[in-house]
Amino acid sequence: MIKPKKSLGQHFLIDMSAAEGVANGLTGFGGYKKVLEVGPGTGVLTQYLLQKQEFETTLVELDRESVAYLKIHFPQVKDRLIEGDFLHLNWPELMGDCFAIIGNYPYNISSQILFSALDMKDRVPEVVGMFQKEVADRVCAGPGSKTYGIISILLQAFYTTEYLFTVEPHAFNPPPKVRSAVIRLQRNKVKELPCDEKLFIQIVKTAFNQRRKTLRNTLKKFDGHQHIDTSSDFWGLRPEQLSVEQFINLTLEFQAARAGS
Repeated sequence: MIKPKKSLGQHFLIDMSAAEGVANGLTGFGGYKKVLEVGPGTGVLTQYLLQKQEFETTLVELDRESVAYLKIHFPQVKDRLIEGDFLHLNWPELMGDCFAIIGNYPYNISSQILFSALDMKDRVPEVVGMFQKEVADRVCAGPGSKTYGIISILLQAFYTTEYLFTVEPHAFNPPPKVRSAVIRLQRNKVKELPCDEKLFIQIVKTAFNQRRKTLRNTLKKFDGHQHIDTSSDFWGLRPEQLSVEQFINLTLEFQAARAGS
């Protein structure tokens, strides 16, 4: 049997009901037929994905030992088993225009996986998977929550997020020191933001870099701030109090100020 490698952040899922629950998180939302499983390891989740004949499952695995194991135990996917790093492969070229992403994701790159999905948002209508609970909470958090932050806003601008269920450490080998959670992201109807997306990201990140301070203080050095009336109560809010829509409106206000300066 394969030993989990700490260097790869491997925590193999051994709880079959949890694995089945992850697989059942796929809904076909957006009409996809192709599914990409990231980091299948020993195939505990894979076995349930292959039972879903409405989908064509492709696997990507970095660990050579796991790749060899999967080829032996799941010969039916040998032509759809890719050995490589998810973060450094051209998925639009490999998977086409519409596919879902699923996995028991390595926790050390789970946020990067989410942002990669975000980069491919027009091709990836659904993302399902196991994350460290802290990350799952942040992804699904709403305004006013202590866990609401940069990743919440950037993902929720384009995806509807849903917390499905919590998974305890004993469901893995080796057990992680943290609890885990399964979440689902489904693409919303926003094709593109009505504001400058790069500026939107800059404003969100700048505001949350000092999340305990008000917008009036965190954005005072931001280009265009000097041309905006910041006397309203809105500018006395902290970033975690703002919705995605409010951050979009804030970006539009800065765009107008810069254009008129």
